[in-house]
Amino acid sequence: MKTGITDYMVRTNQIEWAPLVEAGVNTKGVFVKVLRYDEQTKRAPTILLKFEAGASYPYHNHPGDYLFTPPNFKHAVKSETGCVLLFMIPEEVEILKVE
Repeated sequence: MKTGITDYMVRTNQIEWAPLVEAGVNTKGVFVKVLRYDEQTKRAPTILLKFEAGASYPYHNHPGDYLFTPPNFKHAVKSETGCVLLFMIPEEVEILKVE
């Protein structure tokens, strides 16, 4: 096991933004920096997301408990002017179809 704090530090300014790619989801204008990747689950539970002006993410659900997002609270995300957000997502989000 690594024991130095620098072994677990991510220098975000040294990571390039990559387009967010999700099958079947329009993620145009949304970019990601992976801060932690979990080899066991094969997913990144901690990321930075950058939304360009006008970018959006569709209506969805976060299964599980969150401090400021109640269980089963469904929402979409859109930025009119652009933003950077820190996400800690212990489980995959569920994309919902708006009827």
